[in-house]
Amino acid sequence: MAPKLVLHVLPPSHPCMTATAALRLKGLEHERVELAPGPHVEQMRAIYGEERHTVPGMLVDGEPVHGSRAILARLEELAPEPVLYPSDTVREAERWGEQELQDLGRRLPWGALHFRPEAVGTFGGVGPLDGAGTDFAIRLVRGTWKYHGITAARLQEDLAGLPDKLAHVQKLADEGVIGGEQPNAADLQIGATLRVLLTLGDLRPLLSDSAGERIALKCFPEYQGDVPAGAFPAGWTPTA
Repeated sequence: MAPKLVLHVLPPSHPCMTATAALRLKGLEHERVELAPGPHVEQMRAIYGEERHTVPGMLVDGEPVHGSRAILARLEELAPEPVLYPSDTVREAERWGEQELQDLGRRLPWGALHFRPEAVGTFGGVGPLDGAGTDFAIRLVRGTWKYHGITAARLQEDLAGLPDKLAHVQKLADEGVIGGEQPNAADLQIGATLRVLLTLGDLRPLLSDSAGERIALKCFPEYQGDVPAGAFPAGWTPTA
């Protein structure tokens, strides 16, 4: 019998997008449990252990599997086809996507929202917020900056280093590691982060007509959110 799979997620989370896409690609039935931001920390700790408070997490017949890379590896064991890991180079690219790129999908959007808090509403599909909604968004953004350890100096550093990371994505695509007809684990890991970055008007020119943009939109065609260009301070965003 197929194991019972329960996936715990936060809807805006890009690692959760990666895990969800892998389950869909494998054609595996599962129960999706959407947690509420904030209370999810203690809920995840209760299920997956004190040090594992982030999403996603998956239960396989009650066995806890935590984190997008661990989940994809477990899914490969449960359903070998279609293959997520056709080569060691894909495994290394997936590791790079999680360890070197993934955090930018948290810091850069929340960083931009500090300067344009009314845009928080676009990630929920309701459009820019009114004054009262923006007051709430400001409190939310401040709390998120503290939670993720975001600072203005870190944002400036992240933006300065982004072109090199996008060049590495392009190199992986040019070498055929990612961007093939059949998405692999590295496509899902890297593409999810880049799809979130595409919500930032300041960064869209950097991704325009690139392999990263094509992979992100192919693997994740639908994702809400739009922070208009000009959110980051002048001179912080690299030119295309």
